[in-house]
Amino acid sequence: MSSPDVRVVGRVVKPHGIRGELVVDVHTDSPEERFTPGAVLATRARDGASGTVTIAAVRPHTGRLLVTFQDVAGRDAAEALRGLLLLVDAAELTPSDDPEEFYDHELEGLEVVDVRGDRIGVVAEVLHTAASELLAVRRDDGSEALVPFVTEIVPTVDVAAGRVVVDPPEGLLDA
Repeated sequence: MSSPDVRVVGRVVKPHGIRGELVVDVHTDSPEERFTPGAVLATRARDGASGTVTIAAVRPHTGRLLVTFQDVAGRDAAEALRGLLLLVDAAELTPSDDPEEFYDHELEGLEVVDVRGDRIGVVAEVLHTAASELLAVRRDDGSEALVPFVTEIVPTVDVAAGRVVVDPPEGLLDA
C-alpha cells in the first residue's frame, strides 16, 4: 500500500533485452515529466525495501516505456528490479483537470457505499494490474473485496464528499 506522502508513478514489469533496459508500466498522466533522463525516483521493492533510481534513458514501447536506470547494467541486474514500484512525493503531483481522473491518494480512505447508500467499507488501496485498476475495499466486517474500477461498477466518485458509490454485479461482494 502507498504511504501517505508518496504515490506510485510506475512499476517495473520485466527486463527487456540483455543490456539492462526495463519495461515499465506507467501510472501517471505526466510520463514526460516523471520519466526523463536525470530524474530521480523513489522506489519500493516487493520485499518493502526502499531506495532511489536515476533514469539514464527512456523510450516508448507498445504502450509502455523502456527505461534504463543508472548503475543497472545487464539482464541479471534488471531482473532483480522486477516488480519495483517507482514513486514520487505526493506534493509534486499537479491536480488533474479531468473529472474522471484520480490519483491513488485521492481515492484511498474514501468511504464506499452501494447505490442504496448502504456503507460497505473504505478504499484501502488502488491496485494497478495488467488488465485494469482495482479498488481494494476494506469491508466493515474486516474482509477485503476487490472492485474493478470501471464506470459500470463505480458510477460515482466524489472526492470532495469523501465517498465512492459502487453498483456491483451479483456476487462481487459476497464474502
